[in-house]
Order: sequence, then C-alpha cells, then structure tokens
Amino acid sequence: MQDSPIPIRTLTELDHIRLQNMIRRHPVALAPGDSDTLASIIDNADLVSPEEIPGDLVTMKSRVVIADCTSGAKSTLTLCYPDEAEPAKGHISVFSPIGTGLLGLRVGEIAHWHGPDGVAASAQLQTIEFQPEASGDYLA
Repeated sequence: MQDSPIPIRTLTELDHIRLQNMIRRHPVALAPGDSDTLASIIDNADLVSPEEIPGDLVTMKSRVVIADCTSGAKSTLTLCYPDEAEPAKGHISVFSPIGTGLLGLRVGEIAHWHGPDGVAASAQLQTIEFQPEASGDYLA
C-alpha cells in the first residue's frame, strides 16, 4: 500500500498487455493491497512501443542495481514474471511489493514499497545492467 498517489509510470505496450492479463487471470497471486497498486500503475501508465522505450527505464526482465535509501546497501535484481521468481537469486516478481515499486522507474528515481511486516522501505535505482529492449529483444 502506498501513502501517496502513485506516479504515472511508462511501460511497453507488451508488458502492459501481459501484466493486465495476468492480473485478470490470477488476482489471488497478489498480496492484499498490492493488486490495487499494480492495477493502478497499469491502468494509468503511459504506453510506448518496445522499440521506443528509453534505455534508462525498468521493463520486464530488466536487471537493475538498487541502493537501499536507509543503509546504502546495493542489490542486483532482475524483474520477472511470478513463475520465474527466485528471490534467493535476485529474480523478483513484478507482483512483489519491491517488483511493483521498480516497474517503470528510471535511473535515479526512488522505489517505495512496504515489506511483509508493513514497514515502509525505499531504494534508489542506480543503474540498469540489462534491459531486453535496449539489446533489441522486443518480445521478452
């Protein structure tokens, strides 16, 4: 759950369609409150064709480095679909609070989310190590 309005994010048209369909088919896969946040992001997103997406923006299957805003600790994460999630390997589901927080962010922006214990957390997007669209993969 967010304390403030969710800023408009930019998504690829393909990510938008896939995520919209996943939410419709599997609404229980999301934690309470998370479906509203992700649905709001999807419903209000600016849509761009995969070929036109900026290289500094988090899309599905992007590998990113974030820095915790409190501790400064850095983590490398890959944003993935729920069936590909392996948190121990840094593969986080877009349906998770941190995954939803990262979707559509640009380098330098801050992701905000609440952990399972309800405590607010935030991290700055430091860099995008890999983005499928930037490497010419428009169907990832």
